Amino acid sequence: MIAHLSGKLLFSSDRFVVIETNGVGYKVRVPMDTLLFLRNKKSSEVSLWIHTSVREDALDLYGFEHQADLEFFEMLISVSGIGPKSALGILNIAPVRHLKEAIASGDTAALTKVSGIGAKGAQKIVLELRDKIGTQETELGGSMLREEHDAIEGLVALGYAERDAREALKKVPAEIKGTGARIKNALNRIGK
Repeated sequence: MIAHLSGKLLFSSDRFVVIETNGVGYKVRVPMDTLLFLRNKKSSEVSLWIHTSVREDALDLYGFEHQADLEFFEMLISVSGIGPKSALGILNIAPVRHLKEAIASGDTAALTKVSGIGAKGAQKIVLELRDKIGTQETELGGSMLREEHDAIEGLVALGYAERDAREALKKVPAEIKGTGARIKNALNRIGK
């Protein structure tokens, strides 16, 4: 199994990148955080932690900038009914830290924003992962995740594409609290 890839970034799209290692190009599906990190790198040399998914009809690679993100991804796919593509969709709605806090606080509403994850699926994720994540996460996480979603919805209502809104909000410093303040800071970043 492939656990780590280092090489040259040859291509990036909205859902995957191609990394060349020793003359072989590997197609690696990545979450938005990792994609933004790779696109903003000054060097074309990249290094990703990899989850290899083997099915009867496919061999897919999923890449992550941090090993902690890979571990959380693998926790998500350990939940029955959650496959790698759904887990990647969950990772695209918010930073891992916010997702862990939401799961620890039992906030299923945020997880249902992912296409294909209904209320029952979100409850299953919370039930199966709450103990694995631990009790160190607080209820603040659920409100932080709701704030992030409200800010995205606010920017979309102002006419920005959801992807652009997410990218701008990911650049907003964590110490800026409140939906309005986060939207204002994101608008300043979009305007630059």
